[in-house]
Amino acid sequence: MSDVQHKDVSTDEVGMRLDRWFKVHFPELRHSALEKLLRKGQIRVDGGRIKANRRLDAGETVRIPPLGDLASKARAPARPKDLQNADEIRKFVIFEDKAIIALNKPFGLAVQGGTNTKRHIDGMLGALAEGGERPRLVHRLDRDTGGLLIVAKTRKAASALGEAFQKHDVEKTYWALTNGAPRPREGTITMAVGKQTVRQGDRDIEKVQPNKSSDAKPAITDYQILDEAGVITFVAMRPITGRTHQLRVHAAAIECPIVGDRKYGGAEAIVDGVSDKLNLFCRSMTFPHPLTGQKTTITAPLEGHMKDTWKFFSFDANATCEWPQDLR
Repeated sequence: MSDVQHKDVSTDEVGMRLDRWFKVHFPELRHSALEKLLRKGQIRVDGGRIKANRRLDAGETVRIPPLGDLASKARAPARPKDLQNADEIRKFVIFEDKAIIALNKPFGLAVQGGTNTKRHIDGMLGALAEGGERPRLVHRLDRDTGGLLIVAKTRKAASALGEAFQKHDVEKTYWALTNGAPRPREGTITMAVGKQTVRQGDRDIEKVQPNKSSDAKPAITDYQILDEAGVITFVAMRPITGRTHQLRVHAAAIECPIVGDRKYGGAEAIVDGVSDKLNLFCRSMTFPHPLTGQKTTITAPLEGHMKDTWKFFSFDANATCEWPQDLR
């Protein structure tokens, strides 16, 4: 039949289930229609019958019969919510190439959904899909932290970036506004942290605390003071480890809480005349590019309430810092 197609499985698609492969290449085809074509043997891989859950290998050839009405009936117009998500998340994009998308995540916007969290980055990523392939998260930022968020555009890129994060091959620089100045002006905080249940007001809550309990894990943070205005300090922080709330806990532990961080800094984190939102921003990341392996640095411009605060204190919103070579 002249409308029959044959597509080869690419190296990016190794291990992908057949039904997922069809969702990427033919998103208009309903799963029920796919199953029907499979039962009739009209869809084959390397000439053989196959099931929807079969995982594919590079170089295999998928036979696709004429889809005709099966595809057209499944095609649905874009929903208003999808269009809204597309318009919104594209405003956050600060860099894009064939493998990655860099977003400047706003303060207060969650990265993933959860209890009572309906609006989040992960829920918007479908609006940035190309060729039916949905971008994937490879790391996280806290809801109240703003700044750079790297997203993988392909399975291969997600795998490479995920490995880089696991091996600590990603250098991250955060900017923070603290109440108090760390001493010395440049140094390293080495302090294990672990989750503990503590009493706060009339209820028990789980917090990450500096402690020596059996569940505590080593945590290391480098820091540099970049500017000061009285007790208010502009600090660059580099997490060597990636523990939950590590920067916030370490800052509070050395009695220089991040401004706006009531959870760990308490009353000392609230400063008159300064925004009471969390003043923590992921400024930049350096990582091996998933396509070339070359060291790549992406920097996010300061936004939101921190941009206003930097202007108020005449801090340099384009400041740079050089970290010493990590010999640990």
